[in-house]
Amino acid sequence: MRMTDHFYQNKKVFVTGAGGFIGSHVVEELARAGARVTALVHYNSASAIGNLQYLEKALLKEVQIEFGDVTDGYQMRSLTKNQDVIFHLAALIGIPYSYVAPVAYVAANINGTLNILEAARAHGVEKIVVTSTSETYGTAVYAPIDEKHPLQGQSPYSATKIGADKIAESYHLSFDLPVCIFRPFNTYGPRQSMRAVIPTIIAQALHAKEIKLGSLTPVRDMLFVKDTARGFMLAGSVKETAGEVVSVGTGVGLTIAEIVTLIQQLLGSNKPVIEDGQRIRPEKSEVFKLICDNRKAKSLLNWQPGYTLAQGLEHCIDFIRSNPNLYSVDKYVI
Repeated sequence: MRMTDHFYQNKKVFVTGAGGFIGSHVVEELARAGARVTALVHYNSASAIGNLQYLEKALLKEVQIEFGDVTDGYQMRSLTKNQDVIFHLAALIGIPYSYVAPVAYVAANINGTLNILEAARAHGVEKIVVTSTSETYGTAVYAPIDEKHPLQGQSPYSATKIGADKIAESYHLSFDLPVCIFRPFNTYGPRQSMRAVIPTIIAQALHAKEIKLGSLTPVRDMLFVKDTARGFMLAGSVKETAGEVVSVGTGVGLTIAEIVTLIQQLLGSNKPVIEDGQRIRPEKSEVFKLICDNRKAKSLLNWQPGYTLAQGLEHCIDFIRSNPNLYSVDKYVI
């Protein structure tokens, strides 16, 4: 048994954004470790549980699912009562949509985080992990990027995530709240939607005549979701992460064009690649280079990536092939 699994046995753990891509993998790892998980899924009229539907049925039965919204502070205080650990992943994340609906991003990402922090403070939780993003760094001033790198709000999305991080920091410094700001670089893997670049590339490589993308020159550090989820588990269990920002990534950067080439090689495909102007970010908003300096995660969490990009992409390809209804290439998803 891993030390993290021992830590979480019978722990009461509250996870926001549990129906999301990364959130569902975190819930899955927690449930496997024996945690008593309460999973918050954004309320919807169909009672859909999002990506939690892909968990094994026996495992899902062990998870208590609650529907709600992190923007409701009263509900968050009620649901977090008697919880030991909180993982806060709920957020609006699509960068293109943040250009047209910034108020919604402030409400979900800043006010929602504040509600979770205040609830955690009121109940004296043992640990809270707030999810950040490498987008808070903006285009690299230097690379690889460590936790001391300047922050830059190059989109309304990244600006609201910076705001959420700083509020979390203030709750540690002002109230000694045991909060860790956990900052994954670009996570990919099974269950990810076509809002993200890797599923978009794979789906088009499988089902379209050509591959249409935005800019092909940005450099990204792609981290497999199982490695990200393991990082979350460690961030929540290691006492010394309180008050710390911890980034996780592979430390290897590839251009979008290089990622396309690797995917086509894995698929035995050679389809033309076209830059689509509709998918290109505003010039000053594009983040051109994100590569993680993961030395702090290695030293503080004893974490390191376990999957190569090729290994992770094989898992993505298998999932997309098995769920073609989720990956339509007929329309562009933001």
